[in-house]
Amino acid sequence: MTKQWVAGFRSAVISPYEKVQLNQPQGFHDQTVRQVLHLAGGGERIRVHLSNRYGRASLTIADARVALRKHADEIVTEADTGLRFEGAGHVTVPAGAEVVSDPVDLPVQAGSDLVLSLHLPDGTGPATYAHMPAESAYIAGGNRAGAAALPGAEQVHGRFYVTGVDVLTAQDTAVTVAFGDSWFEGVGTTHGANQRSVDALNRRLEHGWAVNQGIAGNRLLTDEIGEHALARFDRDVLSVPGAAHVLLNFGINDLGLPGMLGLPPATAEDLIAGFTELARRAHEAGLSVHAATIGPFAGAVYPGHNTPEGLAARRRVNEWIRTSGTFDSVFDVANAVADPDRPDHIRAEFDSGDGMHLNDSGARAMAATVDLDALSR
Repeated sequence: MTKQWVAGFRSAVISPYEKVQLNQPQGFHDQTVRQVLHLAGGGERIRVHLSNRYGRASLTIADARVALRKHADEIVTEADTGLRFEGAGHVTVPAGAEVVSDPVDLPVQAGSDLVLSLHLPDGTGPATYAHMPAESAYIAGGNRAGAAALPGAEQVHGRFYVTGVDVLTAQDTAVTVAFGDSWFEGVGTTHGANQRSVDALNRRLEHGWAVNQGIAGNRLLTDEIGEHALARFDRDVLSVPGAAHVLLNFGINDLGLPGMLGLPPATAEDLIAGFTELARRAHEAGLSVHAATIGPFAGAVYPGHNTPEGLAARRRVNEWIRTSGTFDSVFDVANAVADPDRPDHIRAEFDSGDGMHLNDSGARAMAATVDLDALSR
């Protein structure tokens, strides 16, 4: 059977130097950072993508290792393998650059946890990171990359320097890219339990899998938090190996986040133009494109989110998403999770508690709205 490299895991990252920060940036000095990467897809070999995209100085990685996860920060030592970069066991990544490891003969399965351990010997400065991945990183002093466990390690919410894992698998494997905001990244779901909407979707898919390129707080049209969707589309969707379909979930932060900053929300017309441009670029690249309706957020506890203008724009954009014919399919998240008596609010049983994000049940309801037949065409 002919094999190809496709994305088995992805993690969209942001700059630690942004003005709007939902989670504290982190730097490292002579420390080991151990991270759990929940794989959407498996294969007979892997290679790992590391990024210093937003760093302002070179990043030195003295030791990088991968293993299968046993429990918490403990690894399966028999599967522990050192990563190499053009044959070397260490690598220096210039500011703004990324590297891909040499292939590793480590068979992995969809739904399994890969553990990546990085020893960072020098002062790194604030790290390029995923800020709210619903998973912890474990930090220990010195080089503990090959240690079976890290007793006493500090646990922090974040994922650092890693942007992906490719797997060598069947050539006809189709990857779906979940491109969006916190409703993909998993804010509101149980931490460390892989209950994000994208995880729930993967449990439904019979062929291929979906990788998660969600960024909590991300917007369709405006930078902060993260580069806006139109700016990062080529990198975080079109460059994903094996990508055949893209799911879009944007708009809630364009409508709610500006209120926290004392600014007006995006207009419906501007959001429609942005979605139309993403669909055009996806179709030109040969990808099918599937859009979520914008979820309800009237009950958000965050100051400034609930405005008549923003809620009216949500309703206008959602009607356009449902009826315009711009997309190959529409997954109507808004209808699935809204309170029937108060459609601008999340149903109580799906609300994580902040009026804006879905809990585990809500994430499953979101995943259930995706038309699997549309992803098989």
